[in-house]
Amino acid sequence: MGQTRVTGSGEDPRVTELRTSVSRLRRELAGHPAEFPDRGIAEDELAALDAMAAGGVPEIPRLRRSLLLIAGAIGSVSALASALRDVRVAVDLFGEPPRG
Repeated sequence: MGQTRVTGSGEDPRVTELRTSVSRLRRELAGHPAEFPDRGIAEDELAALDAMAAGGVPEIPRLRRSLLLIAGAIGSVSALASALRDVRVAVDLFGEPPRG
């Protein structure tokens, strides 16, 4: 069963949620004063998620890979936990990748 498009722009609501949550985490990460070793990885993967969302419905395996890399990179930064959770929830809206 397909997703219905309900936003005024005609964009898939899952994509809208992903873009919103990625944007929030990017802002919070940019404003976080502490440097940590994998910050660049998190920033790169958030940029990749943003690009995938901007392109329409992203590939689920790629979404999940990016989410894992981001979580691994910033998972111990408690100040970013809420925004990271929102990104995970948005990725989960796309469902599980097909089992081969």
